[in-house]
Amino acid sequence: MSTTRLALIGAGIIGKTHIDRIQRHPDLELAGIADPTPAGQALADSLGVAWAAEPAALLDQVRPQGAIVATPNVAHVPVALECLSRGIPALVEKPVADTVTEARKLADAVARTGTPVLVGHHRRHNPINQRARALIADGQLGRIVSATALATFLKPDPYFDVAWRRQAGGGPILINLIHDIDMLRFLLGEVTEVQAMDSHAVRGFEVEDTAAAVLRFASGALATVVVSDATTSPWCWDMCAGEQGQYPRQDVASHQIMGTHGSLSLPDLGLWQYRGQRGWHDELSHEETRVHVADPYTRQLEHFAAVIAGQAQPLCSALDGLRTLAATLAVHDAAASGQAVQLKD
Repeated sequence: MSTTRLALIGAGIIGKTHIDRIQRHPDLELAGIADPTPAGQALADSLGVAWAAEPAALLDQVRPQGAIVATPNVAHVPVALECLSRGIPALVEKPVADTVTEARKLADAVARTGTPVLVGHHRRHNPINQRARALIADGQLGRIVSATALATFLKPDPYFDVAWRRQAGGGPILINLIHDIDMLRFLLGEVTEVQAMDSHAVRGFEVEDTAAAVLRFASGALATVVVSDATTSPWCWDMCAGEQGQYPRQDVASHQIMGTHGSLSLPDLGLWQYRGQRGWHDELSHEETRVHVADPYTRQLEHFAAVIAGQAQPLCSALDGLRTLAATLAVHDAAASGQAVQLKD
């Protein structure tokens, strides 16, 4: 396999995560960094790669095979469009945009240019979720009836020293719950309706600290999701799935999916079914599948390289990213209005 040269645009926390995975992969190469900050330039110098303040300048200088867009959200679409205009595939971090209108511009540009975009919803690349999706598709659960997802954890007080994290749009709905909504879409299909409530009661900031929502899927299944960054709790994917070493691993389930013929807990892949008579007085069997551990960020980059080479279609396309963003923003809208929000394709 030949080396895939990738440019990084935006050298913040998630950008550095990508750099780490690229440097450790024998078939990936960091071609350069675009970041307007002195820290970004210093990082490029320390790595011995090209640097530019502006994305377009870097793209024209190093002509990478692909680009990773890890800028602040508002710049995701403008930078991705710079890539597409040069025929350079882009991996755009989540959320794909800060508005559905902007996300639509990107999806339209992909359709017009034929240059692919992969959106960085990394949980889709976790073998746990891929196995769960296969079990559901294989009919192991029967018809999906309902699901629950918990994203409950505690962000320490210093986290909120940054002003935007105390302001509307900077809270756990768009930063954290969007991952769980995309995960549910990956497993259960399209969301058609959202009802929600939020709360600011713990910290009293403009931004929410807690939200609860009910999602209706096109299949008729219902899901309840709760997110809070003000709880002392182990029930969140980041702590349960072991994807990132900075979180202490917790041996509990954060997600459950219930069907007519079986139920599945995640991330332990615990499958519950009746083996004989079926009814609430009868015995349930329980088995767990242990999949191979794999870093989803590395797998995402490997998939991106395959997309660049024309060997795969994006597992999370620009249109997928748009739909996840729309469903997540609908939680905000439903909480603000007190009314159900209908989602259109």
